[in-house]
Amino acid sequence: MAATDRTEVPARDYRVVTPYLFIAPAVLVMFAGLAFPVLQSLYLSFYDWKIGTPLKSAEYVGLDNYIRLISDPDVRESLWVTIRFGLWTISIEMFLGIALALLLEKPIRGASVFRTIFILPLMVSPVVVGLIWRYLFDARVGWVNYYLGTWFGIEPQVWLGDAELAFFAIVLTDIWQWTPFIFIIVIAGLQALPSEVLEASHVDGANWWQQIFLVKLPMISSILVIALLMRLIDVFRALEVMYIMTGGGPGRATELMSLHIYNRAFDAQLLGYASAIAVLLIAIVFVISISILLIGNPMKDKSDV
Repeated sequence: MAATDRTEVPARDYRVVTPYLFIAPAVLVMFAGLAFPVLQSLYLSFYDWKIGTPLKSAEYVGLDNYIRLISDPDVRESLWVTIRFGLWTISIEMFLGIALALLLEKPIRGASVFRTIFILPLMVSPVVVGLIWRYLFDARVGWVNYYLGTWFGIEPQVWLGDAELAFFAIVLTDIWQWTPFIFIIVIAGLQALPSEVLEASHVDGANWWQQIFLVKLPMISSILVIALLMRLIDVFRALEVMYIMTGGGPGRATELMSLHIYNRAFDAQLLGYASAIAVLLIAIVFVISISILLIGNPMKDKSDV
């Protein structure tokens, strides 16, 4: 009996889509949590709506809110404060985080204890961080004035009552809270570097500095770009710590855009106008983020760690 030729149909390989099925629920939740507020803000930005009144009674004003914010000096000032705050905090945090990671990447005595203590600020609630540093900078009973006077003989300063000193205070607080974040990301990338490459560079005569700037940092450049992008987004949405410490004052010296939006929405009860400023903030963050990704392009070399 002649054998019948059978053409076997290859089984469908579900391994290709399996990873996407696992992350699909999280993606849907994130999309719902992000898309609805953004669309709602965009919708409200065309209306003049006050708290306590039905939305259906809100007056449609078209582009008036956007025209108003373009000529509003308070919006420009809060944007400048945010940019200035971001330049100071991100620059120092990236420098300190990378430097500490390079110093502690090798197993040395006490390194694990230091790492544990160092990441504690990340575990503290932003509200608690604001309260802690508000009392530390208190002009009468704060530890900052006490130790500056005891150790250096400096007269007590009204840290949160002076424009420049208050700005310095919120910058220092943010550096204390978020430098460990950069440290964790960078040290994880450094410890994942292939030892063969580092040994080869050492055999070729590269010293410690050359290994850092010519081997290690270039190999984790994609990680550095992602860390920079994440901190940039955090700066534009920073709110709780500044609200607790200074409330945006004195004057508007520490009023970041997120805090300005909060004040316009809930203090002035201009929800439509606040929504327009929020849309502007989203657009700014989107443009800057896309620019960083296009310039840095963390996926340009998938062999990067």
